[in-house]
Parts: sequence; C-alpha cells; structure tokens
Amino acid sequence: MQPAELSALLLCFSLLMYVLLDGTDLGVGMLFFWFGEEKQRELMSHSILPIWDANETWLVLFAGGMLALFPAVYSLVLSSLAVPVFIILLSLFGRALALEYRAEATVRLRRWLDRLMAVGSALAAFTQGWCAGVIITPQPDGSINLAAIMSGLGVMTIYMLLASCWIRWRIGDSVFPLAGAHAWMWWIITLLLSIALLLLNPSLWLQCWQRPFGKVIIIMMGLSWALQLFTLCRGNALWLLIMTLTLITTTLAGVICAVYPWIIPGQVNLYQNASSLVTQQVILIGAAVMIPLTLIYHTWSFWIMKGQHPK
Repeated sequence: MQPAELSALLLCFSLLMYVLLDGTDLGVGMLFFWFGEEKQRELMSHSILPIWDANETWLVLFAGGMLALFPAVYSLVLSSLAVPVFIILLSLFGRALALEYRAEATVRLRRWLDRLMAVGSALAAFTQGWCAGVIITPQPDGSINLAAIMSGLGVMTIYMLLASCWIRWRIGDSVFPLAGAHAWMWWIITLLLSIALLLLNPSLWLQCWQRPFGKVIIIMMGLSWALQLFTLCRGNALWLLIMTLTLITTTLAGVICAVYPWIIPGQVNLYQNASSLVTQQVILIGAAVMIPLTLIYHTWSFWIMKGQHPK
C-alpha cells in the first residue's frame, strides 16, 4: 500500500470514529426536542458529559491530518464550504457551552441551555450531512442540491437512532419508556431517506457494486439493515446500537469504495494531490503512536463508565 493510500485511510478512520462517537452525542442533544422532562434531560446529559470532549478529538485529528497530508483538499473545502464549516464549529461550541454549564445554571437559564443544546446539535448534524452531500454529488451553480439536503436530514436521523439506542442501553427503558418507539421511528425514517438518496444518486452505488470489495460492502449493508430490524423486534438495545454502528461503517466504506481514487470526485485525486513523501511519513509515524493511545483512552473511559449508570 502506497503512503498516499495510508494517509487517506488515516483520514477515513478518523472521520469514521468521529461520526460514530460524537454522532451519538449530537443525537442525544437533538433528542432534547423530544424528551422534555428535567429528570430525563439530566440523565441524558450525564450519560455523555464525561466523554463528549474526548470524542471530538477525532475531528481535530481529521482536520489536522487533512491539512498536513492533503493540503489541496483542505484549501478547496475551506474556500468552497467556508460558511458551512463555520456553522459546524459554532454549533459544536454552542453544544459544548450548554452541556458544560447546564448543571450550574438556574432553572430558567437551564431551559435556554437545553434549547441551545438541541438546536446546536441539530444544526451541526444537518450541516455535516449537507457538506458530505455537496462533496459527493455536486450540482450546477444555481440549482438546488436535493441530495445534499436529504443527506443532511439522513445524518440527523441516523444520529438520533444512535442516541435512542444509547439511552436505552446506558440508562434503560424504565426511565425512557418511549425510547424503543423512538428507535423504531428513526430507523424507519433513516431507511426512507437512504432509499431516497439511492434514487437521487444511483451511479455512486453502481460504481461501488462494480468493484469486488464493493460487492462485499453492499451485502454487509443489507445484512446490517436486516439485523437492525431483527434487534428492533427483539428489543435488544446493545445489539441494536452495534448494528447501527456497523451500518454507518459500511455506508462510509461504500462511499469511499465508490469514489476511489478521488478524494473529492472529479476535482482532487488521491495520488496527485498528496503532500510530499517526507511529510506523509512523519505524519503516519506520529499517527501510529497517537491513534492507539487515543483508542486506549476511549476504551478505558467506556470501561470505567460501563457499570456506572446515571441516577
């Protein structure tokens, strides 16, 4: 495997870890719209408070790695998507402010912080999906990019599905009796949005299917959907969470397989726009040290918390 491919794999892994981990946190924030009781919101915020900032480490690794390994991509994204990127960062800042100061706020201020938590999480999730849709399915200037809008909505719903699974597993149905119904609702909406995105951009998944590894990925995606339905019917929150994480992983892998060797389809090539070989080697050596340490820290955090359910 060439250094440019390893560099791209590093960025993809960092992006995947951010989506899986902080996506769950953003989903919990968006569920503040649906769970209005103070006890419920307190438990939801406590379930992610010890880990949310560590989850954002992967976003820092992704952005820093892109700047060092593929500066052309970094420049193009910031120049063409400067406003959406600013909105994402501002929304994440608002989410962090609401989450960290919620416990110290007065009752009145806490209500406003809860609204900020929900709105900031929703705006960050939608904008992330919208940016992905714009990059993958660019449209002529002046036209409405329906695929990008649907992608933004799809990211919101999959994050809320993750969050529904998380609070059912982490806190329990006894406190959130409607959590199972929310898992069903967001699973159905996510499935419908996924079908809509498939119809809007069928060439993407056709390209994936035409590659041997892509066939394996698409089959795994189908199995993930089927197993999600099975675990929903059985009511197993942990396995539903695992299957949802698997579905997100296979979906991202399918998109990567489809657009390879492009980073931004039709604009930035993986091999022609990578940084110098020396730079890639230095970053990859550093990543070989930092990523295992980060994974160990995450594993340790979850291990410490696994038996400490919020009260």
